[in-house]
Amino acid sequence: MKKKNLVKTIFLGVVAAMVAASAPLGVAQTAAPDVIPNPLSASVKVAMARASKNMIAGAEAMPADKYGYKPMPDMMSFGHLMVHIADTNTTLCSKLSGTPAPDGKLDEADGKDKLVAGLKASFDYCSTALANADDSKLGEQIAIFGGRMVPRAAAWLILSGSWADHYSTEAVYLRLNGILPPSAQPAPKK
Repeated sequence: MKKKNLVKTIFLGVVAAMVAASAPLGVAQTAAPDVIPNPLSASVKVAMARASKNMIAGAEAMPADKYGYKPMPDMMSFGHLMVHIADTNTTLCSKLSGTPAPDGKLDEADGKDKLVAGLKASFDYCSTALANADDSKLGEQIAIFGGRMVPRAAAWLILSGSWADHYSTEAVYLRLNGILPPSAQPAPKK
């Protein structure tokens, strides 16, 4: 298979998986009305609750002395991953909501307690900043990372996709350290 066709096949598979994964979110599973207002923003807001829960629990599960862990020398450390997640959250949520991002930069050397608090704060900010955001301006162009212009709809998708990407990376780091990721934990016995 040619590289171009392989890339197209992989892309279509990823899109299909994202669509299938969003079905159980509950946003589109109501009896009435048949049309859900603000389907994109509402779906991402619902997904944020799960992403926040899992990523924060994963950050809490990693021992403090493993925040410098890198699977390979050229990869980011676990602490750097936490900084990256928090920065991505605040940047995209600021752009989507039109509200200023909170001050205060994290550094991977800040230590577990500060990095977990910063991660929590980034999700709290997103929750507040996006509370009133809707789908009314999906076609409007906004500048994201490096000033790249994208439709607001793309920024919503990038935000949601970043949670999946970042959590999968976090889960691999946890597993490589013998820790079962939060989403793989068995349900509590009743």
